[in-house]
Amino acid sequence: MIRFEDVSVTYDGAAEPTVRGVDLEVPEGELVLLVGPSGVGKSTVLGTVSGLVPHFTGGTLRGRVTVAGRDTRTHKPRELADVVGTVGQDPLSHFVTDTVEDELAYGMESLGLAPDVMRRRVEETLDLLGLADLRDRPITTLSGGQQQRVAIGSVLTPHPKVLVLDEPTSALDPAAAEEVLAVLQRLVHDLGTTILMAEHRLERVIQYADQVALMPSPGAPPVLGGPAEMMAVSPVYPPVVALGRLADWSPLPLTVRDARRRAGALRDRLSGLTAAPHEPPAAVHRPAPTPAPSPRRFRRKTPVGPAPAFVADVRSLSVRRAHVQALRDVSLTVAPGETVALMGRNGAGKSTLLNTLVGLVTPTTGEVLTTGVTPHRTAPRDLVRRVGLVPQEPRDLLYADTVAAECASADRDAEAAPGTCRALVSKLLPGIPDDTHPRDLSEGQRLTLALAVVLTASPPLLLLDEPTRGLDYAAKARLVTLLRALAAEGHAIVLATHDVELAAELAHRVVLLAEGEVIADGPTAEVVVSSPSFAPQVTKILAPQEWLTVAQVREALG
Repeated sequence: MIRFEDVSVTYDGAAEPTVRGVDLEVPEGELVLLVGPSGVGKSTVLGTVSGLVPHFTGGTLRGRVTVAGRDTRTHKPRELADVVGTVGQDPLSHFVTDTVEDELAYGMESLGLAPDVMRRRVEETLDLLGLADLRDRPITTLSGGQQQRVAIGSVLTPHPKVLVLDEPTSALDPAAAEEVLAVLQRLVHDLGTTILMAEHRLERVIQYADQVALMPSPGAPPVLGGPAEMMAVSPVYPPVVALGRLADWSPLPLTVRDARRRAGALRDRLSGLTAAPHEPPAAVHRPAPTPAPSPRRFRRKTPVGPAPAFVADVRSLSVRRAHVQALRDVSLTVAPGETVALMGRNGAGKSTLLNTLVGLVTPTTGEVLTTGVTPHRTAPRDLVRRVGLVPQEPRDLLYADTVAAECASADRDAEAAPGTCRALVSKLLPGIPDDTHPRDLSEGQRLTLALAVVLTASPPLLLLDEPTRGLDYAAKARLVTLLRALAAEGHAIVLATHDVELAAELAHRVVLLAEGEVIADGPTAEVVVSSPSFAPQVTKILAPQEWLTVAQVREALG
């Protein structure tokens, strides 16, 4: 169905091809997973299938890519639209209408399908992706994960023969991700749809793949093989595979179920051992919560008396936005040196809470103090040195033409020493040249650049919204190391995430939100171990023993 014949792509101004030597075939009715570290060219390979590369991106494509017999060099994306459906890393760039239902119908209208066919397929897709309650909602009012589901639905309704998906579950909560992947599996098994997918969260998708195309390093051609075979040699792999490598299991398990069947001996070795405590640094003292003051007392703009005990102090916060009750009576405190993970399904209010902490959203009722000031009443120039937010869309923070210019601007805004931001970029993104345009970075690289820009001001409170979206495991490990170091220095960190593995690695506390309300708030181990949806893979494999990460197991085994 998809044939790559010695394909290479060189972008304008680049000294070397981004990808080269791609020579493989994706059979009809199979799901092939494209795997590799960030920056190896996975998105470029996907773009050659839809014709976006080189017709929209520019550059030179050598070799040949054919889809259902059509050569993508001579067929532009609009001439492939009836056979190829594409969802990129940024769903907002795909939308052309205002509401969910209109967006699902748009692709079929472009192809001239009959109204009765369009109506039936829209209803089917609304049910498949759990979007029925959102059908009339403006797309701009949806959470990032809800937008991702709409983007996927918009390419499903025309019933293409080929789906090209670039990190389709990156913004989805665990339950929504499972629903989407189950739909994709049904399309492959029942309708013979061919799917080529890139995804960094391999723990979610590896078990669904028929084959894996491994891109081990920049410029290296992909190698096609079975999932277990490729995971044995891949530089990126999920926790279930990492545990299998640690325990020397062969063949390597790809699912929690397979791993549990082999884990008896490992559980015996771990019996009586305990995981290293997952607590804030010993020097950090978390004060006992104080009773909420009267509304009149709490309306002050600046604190009176000694410095506040909490970096963030939220009291009875409610937020209503565009007829949607985003938050309901939320109370939350965050102490210096503490890392808190906000978790919950898409639309639960996580991003709204972060935006309130940084002053982008004004409370409807209740009060918020951030490092002792009311954020929405504080000048941005002062607030940048108190609290920093890395949003889901890093483009919101990046506006310069080069990485060097972006870093120089960050240094000026934060009144930091020249070179501060660039040093952070070099630490987080080794090998990125100064003259690289931010738009030429991958989604994960742009996110990391935005993090460096925010960290330049060294704010006491750091907020991150889906910080591992687009990051491979190595980049995530570097991020965890950096954030742990910041927490040890006394910075408070609040991150909204669907990445249960990140929460297990990093968070001291987990706060679960549902329908805008806090439904759980406690130590990470207590909250995630008791949750089937938010438990990490190692916890599921080794239950009832309470282990969170492979690193904990490795340390316990010595």
